[in-house]
Amino acid sequence: MNNTHTLVKHDPLQQIRWLTYMMFFMFAMTSDAVGMIIPELITEFDLSMTQASAFHYAPMALIAFSGLFLGFLADSFGRKQTIMLGLGLFSISCFLFAFSRNFTFFLLLLCLIGLAIGLFKTGALALLGDISTSNLEHTKTMNKVEGFFGIGAIVGPALVSFLLTQDVSWTYLYIIAGVMCLILAVLAWRADYPQVAKEANETLKPASLTTTMKMISNPYALGFSLAIALYVATEVAIYVWMPTLLADYTGSWQWLATYALTLFFILRAAGRFLAVWLLNRYSWQGVMVWLSLGIALSYVGTLLGGVNWAVVLLPLSGLFMSMVYPTLNSKGISCFAVQQHGAVAGVILFFTALSAALAPLFMGIISDLFGHIEYGFYLATGFAVLLFLAMLYNFIYDPAEHALLQTRTLDTQASEKISLKTTKV
Repeated sequence: MNNTHTLVKHDPLQQIRWLTYMMFFMFAMTSDAVGMIIPELITEFDLSMTQASAFHYAPMALIAFSGLFLGFLADSFGRKQTIMLGLGLFSISCFLFAFSRNFTFFLLLLCLIGLAIGLFKTGALALLGDISTSNLEHTKTMNKVEGFFGIGAIVGPALVSFLLTQDVSWTYLYIIAGVMCLILAVLAWRADYPQVAKEANETLKPASLTTTMKMISNPYALGFSLAIALYVATEVAIYVWMPTLLADYTGSWQWLATYALTLFFILRAAGRFLAVWLLNRYSWQGVMVWLSLGIALSYVGTLLGGVNWAVVLLPLSGLFMSMVYPTLNSKGISCFAVQQHGAVAGVILFFTALSAALAPLFMGIISDLFGHIEYGFYLATGFAVLLFLAMLYNFIYDPAEHALLQTRTLDTQASEKISLKTTKV
């Protein structure tokens, strides 16, 4: 008898993993290229910084909305159906960029894209939990997924830069992403998705919006979501405001200041692929402590040494940040039975997107009040220190240990039961 977590063979699962990798790659291409697009918007539509920054905040707000209010669809409607719905909406929205040159229309399309991302991302995150046979495998897979996201974050801005140097509109980034998404939608439609082990916990009610709302008060969902929100606040500070901070740099490492953001993305992506090696040798709790300490020290060093230290420390922080989000995300989802993975992924995604939208906004407000962006980095340093303290608490007390062991045992028992029934048939 083959006791697996799902009812499909390994080859289809590998295909599904690669489909998920490419979804995150495509998502990052568009989301992390916004910093390159905003200056073009300001020039093309004569916008203020606040108006143009809606290109970042609007889709993030809709991702948060979609994750919180539609995340349960991955549980009740099905992983494949939810992913297909999200990919379809994403593709259509991207193609519509070719039919207008109006800023408000573009903003509306970005809102639809945010809604679509929330749909296919919660479906994909829930699916990764379904096809993982252990908590460790789930964490490794999540780091690989976010590694491809990191590659997309490098390719997207580079592609926009290339288009602009060729006097081609930045809107073609979305046309290209739309074509990629359409291909992924076709492949996802033809893929053999695994059947969720519905008998993992027979006392669970069918997923609904009410289930998601109740989950917000769950200590595991809320705890991991808040920890992730702290992490995201430290990360977005880099790719939204680091270029502004380093604009004042006049030292001998001008090349490093010029390519600081690219180096940050490269180190973040590389670190996520190194995660498998680290997790095979050390506990995830211990790794989170050391990595969060590295992030905090990078920010504290920036405050102490100013822009001359920031030019080295802030790009380097990408290596420390690499594993934090996918690891915390996977552990938060793994605290729950597979029938709830969509709902909990939606709750985590809500806090992720909300933090990504609000943290840089608050940094900007503080910087405007005190007259320089360095004051915004005081706030980011506070987030980084709080993240380290949270990871230190997690390492000492390991509050999620019982939940992780319990849910994995239930899922394994249900998998064995279903496998036995299938064998008999």
